[in-house]
Parts: sequence; C-alpha cells; structure tokens
Amino acid sequence: MTERAPDTAPDADPFLETGRLMFAADWQFISAAPTIEVLPPMQGVEVALAGRSNVGKSSLVNALTGRKALARTSVTPGRTQELIFFRAQPELTLVDMPGYGFAKAPKDKVEAWTRTIRAYLRGRVNLGRVFVLIDARHGIKPVDEEILDLLDKAAVSYAIVLTKIDQVKPTAQPQVLAEAQEKIRRRAAAYPEIFPTSSNTGEGFPELRAAIARLVSERL
Repeated sequence: MTERAPDTAPDADPFLETGRLMFAADWQFISAAPTIEVLPPMQGVEVALAGRSNVGKSSLVNALTGRKALARTSVTPGRTQELIFFRAQPELTLVDMPGYGFAKAPKDKVEAWTRTIRAYLRGRVNLGRVFVLIDARHGIKPVDEEILDLLDKAAVSYAIVLTKIDQVKPTAQPQVLAEAQEKIRRRAAAYPEIFPTSSNTGEGFPELRAAIARLVSERL
C-alpha cells in the first residue's frame, strides 16, 4: 500500500501530521463485546466504524493503522458479530461494529446484534463519531439509509466514508461524491465532509486520519 506524503504547505491542515502520528502508534486489539453488558470501560474518545457486510471495514482498520492484520478480513458476510475495540493510546479507541445487511445470518442473531448496536449508540457517552462506510461503486442504498436514520434518531454524529474509490473511474468520481452529498444534505446528525478512500492505494487516509485527530482534539 502506498500513500502520498502529507501536505507540508503553509496552509496545510495541521492535523495531517497529528493524525499520521496518532495512527503510527502501536495499535492493539483490546476486547470484543457480543453484548452491551461486557463493553470495556469508557476511556478517551471512541470512533466507531459501521457499514454493510463486505464493505471493507476490516481493510479500512488495517490501512488506517498501518497494520496488515490488526482486523481480520473475511469473504463471509456477517462474520463480525461483536463490537471490536482497538487502541494505541488512551485518547482514542476504534470500534469495529457488526456489519449490517446480514444476508446469511439467522434472524434471531440479526435482532440481537441490532439491539446491541442501538444500546451502544445511545449509551456510550464518549462516542465521538460514527464513520459509515459506503461502497463507492454502489452508493448509499436503502439498507444504509436505515442506519443513517438510526444515527439521526440517536443524535450521534456520523460521517460518510466511501470505500474502494479506486474501483470507480476518475471521470465518474465527482458524480459519486455529489450523489452521496445530496443523500446526507438534510440529515441532522451528518457531518458535511465525505471521505473517499482506497485501502489498496492509500488514497484519502491522510485526510481521514486528520479528521479523527481533529475530533479527538475537540472532544478532550
């Protein structure tokens, strides 16, 4: 994976370097919580990652932290059935949420995961933002809008991360971003900036790290 060097121009975002250093730390798996009763103690700011099964959440965690196998990847939809916590320093914890759109999961498990997710979103007071991952090739679908509705109702700040942007033709990318922007324009809890990323090329990750670093700075 290759990434462009952080912008060092005088007007560059100062959080580009802060974010780079934050995610260059030694990220480790902390815990896995199948239910709300066994969540780890709250510490610092939590940033959660949500998205459909196979949208690329595990790949994004690995690319974000520069670790090849911190989060396990799978071709089986619905493999992640727990809230997975990763941390490198006390200020920030990444939370990999169970994928939604569980095509192959039993209904009772889906309902249990949904209850856990809702309880987590409504009761985790140190949750700074949820980054909702959307496959750039497909855009925001009705199943994605359901989780956006849930976040709006829970008054939880969220932002859209477009994954696999390298698999969209460069000439089509502005339209993909415009369509996603229009879908969230009137949503109360949506953060206005959209983050196009590619775990294969590293595109967009300096900006995503900077946004998370800025969020941590604002919340602490």
